Amino acid sequence: MWTSLVDIQRSIHAALSADIAAFASGGSWAALLSVLPLGIVFGAAHALTPGHSKSVLAAYVLGAGQSPRRALATAFVLTLTHIGSAIVLSLFASGLITRTIVGAGQAPALLWTSRLMLIATGLWLIAGALRKAPHAHDGHLKGEGIGFGLFAGLVPCPLTLFIMTFALSRGVPEAGLAFSAAMLVGVGLVLTLIALAAALARGSMLRLLQRHGASLDRLVRLLNAAAGALLIALAMGELPP
Repeated sequence: MWTSLVDIQRSIHAALSADIAAFASGGSWAALLSVLPLGIVFGAAHALTPGHSKSVLAAYVLGAGQSPRRALATAFVLTLTHIGSAIVLSLFASGLITRTIVGAGQAPALLWTSRLMLIATGLWLIAGALRKAPHAHDGHLKGEGIGFGLFAGLVPCPLTLFIMTFALSRGVPEAGLAFSAAMLVGVGLVLTLIALAAALARGSMLRLLQRHGASLDRLVRLLNAAAGALLIALAMGELPP
């Protein structure tokens, strides 16, 4: 399985590099635009490989009790920040990027900030589960969802970093931006589907258990605490050394 994922990554890198190189060698905008739909497919395929905060997004949506609409908004903010942070880093802060064989395309400072804020979010979910006050309604969680999306998305997309760096080295940043926009769509499709599935799964799970006589308040607290613990575990597991 891991070998297949590595092969997919390599084929994506090779194909996008070839398209950007062809554009830099005198290709037309029409030719570049014709392959952008492939960039969307590559973005979606890349988002399915390890990373991209898929697990932490699902854990947060499950724990925060977001409605499908709020969950989609959170996924959108996460995607925009995830791709946008890579673009900003490649254009203005390349010195923050680790360029080693083991850590190519990583930004340790942003990784630490993101993961520590995710741990704080997990603790907030657990604290909410332990409080005796009624669980907050979804309408009160709008700001928290946007904040979570920003924190989780601070980890820059490695494929976007690679594409932007390659395009800049060829003197065609516009090609890198065009492919980054296409990949944003592909990554966003995957993350929004995951967020929507988590929101619907939470509602279905609670309704099913309630039919069997379980206390809704107790179930909500238990789910929140479990999601918070999972979020902390995932964040700690991905903290850089």
